[in-house]
Amino acid sequence: MQQPEASPAPSPPRKRIMIIDPPFMRLYHDNASLVKFPMALGYLSGAILKWTDWDVQAYNADFNPRKKNISLDNVTRIKEGMARYLRTLEDPAAPIWAEIRAAIADFNPDVVGLSSKTQNFPSAMRVARIAKEHNPNTLVVLGGPHATLSTRTALDCPDIDVAVTGEGEMTMVELLQALENGRPLSEVPGLVYRQDGRKVFTPPRPNIPNLDDLPFPAEAAPQILRDYASYPAEAFGYVFAARGCPYSCTFCESKAIWTQTTRWRSPENVVAELKLLMERGVRYVYFDDDTFGIKQSYIKELCALIETECPKLKWGCEITVGVVKEQSIEYMRRSGCVRINIGVESGNNRILRSVKKGHTIEKAYPAVDICRKAGIEVGAFFLIGFPEETEETLQDTLTAIKKINADNIMLSIFTPYPGSELFETCKEMGIVDDDFDITVYNHQSPENCFTAYIPPERFKELVREAASIVGRKNSRGRWRRAARMLLHRDFHRTRQKLPYFLRSRLAWHLERLFRRRLPAGTT
Repeated sequence: MQQPEASPAPSPPRKRIMIIDPPFMRLYHDNASLVKFPMALGYLSGAILKWTDWDVQAYNADFNPRKKNISLDNVTRIKEGMARYLRTLEDPAAPIWAEIRAAIADFNPDVVGLSSKTQNFPSAMRVARIAKEHNPNTLVVLGGPHATLSTRTALDCPDIDVAVTGEGEMTMVELLQALENGRPLSEVPGLVYRQDGRKVFTPPRPNIPNLDDLPFPAEAAPQILRDYASYPAEAFGYVFAARGCPYSCTFCESKAIWTQTTRWRSPENVVAELKLLMERGVRYVYFDDDTFGIKQSYIKELCALIETECPKLKWGCEITVGVVKEQSIEYMRRSGCVRINIGVESGNNRILRSVKKGHTIEKAYPAVDICRKAGIEVGAFFLIGFPEETEETLQDTLTAIKKINADNIMLSIFTPYPGSELFETCKEMGIVDDDFDITVYNHQSPENCFTAYIPPERFKELVREAASIVGRKNSRGRWRRAARMLLHRDFHRTRQKLPYFLRSRLAWHLERLFRRRLPAGTT
């Protein structure tokens, strides 16, 4: 009698990794939400799916399914929220931590990866503790800007086992392959880990030479993103066309991660991603590049392809003053660019030189005007409170805010993040010391004052004055945008046939008509 064939041995269960973006905004307010699929989660998850056999889940813990975006830029709201932020960080029973605890238990990962910026590193440490409480054998890996900027202190948190430095996709892939195959971590470039009570640094990893090899961040989102069905389409409207920034701004440390060598994706690869997003309902895309447009020939080629292949897409980007050229802006306008954010930062040229911005305030005004003339909405970034700031230089910035012809002003208070050049400057000037606590002094803190020449109480008064000026300026910009929208909606068929000066004059009269409804004293 023939014996039945033996059943094949069951395959071992696939290993699991959960990539988490720790909460930050949600610590300030119950209804706050980052309605965005963080690109780091998308790139890491896509690379893991493509090059490993691991199951992966991406979890944006700063996303609230109720989807109420709460702005944290209002000074009053920041004051109200800061105490709650600190309480939530210290309260392990807070609802946000219970939610994260349940999410980790539900997926039950072998590895938890944390993508952390410096401002949400205290939150990342709390998530690392939760992961270890769920399973002490869970390997906790820290990535993101903080792991690179503060490499030597990242592992001071006992719940973090490994840090990934620099560009993380291929390092994470090789780390998981090493864990699966029993290879030592010393063979994986770009890591910091503990061994026998000491920190071990492996050699740095070269950056990815061809960015076209990476999967599109949103491609696998339906498969891997927790709460995917609750995200609106616009949450996926973010794209990188390039990595790396050639500039040397001392308050920004993009160069520590991407280097100052810029690498571009091919225009064909970018447009293929844009088409995927449009198929999923995305109608507006923001290019998250550190600065868009630094290579004029690339912009011409990319914009021509977008104009041809994605004629209904609208998009925005961030650029620097020095790259604004009328011809490039015209390429961008024709391809659907409707929003440009420009980093002006200060209205004082001495401050601009000290932070290595590479432009003068006199060049910023016409750069904004060129974009506005093309019919593109303009936002201007300003930053106050640099270490060498004085009342005079800050007043120059307030004057520039009033004068600049932008639709919207985005005002921030300087925060010295560890690892940046200006952090070391602050230490040399005695403004901060080795006990600097990013929990208290993150970029949303009302306590921030890092200028050597303005007393804290006076600086707070100037911040309130600046916030008032920005509020009035932005109110005017809202009415101007309303006038533009009315033009677009009711005169769409005829306005493109009018000369530019007539369209501008009509918009000016509509703005005056709308502004009669503004409160008295609004400028």
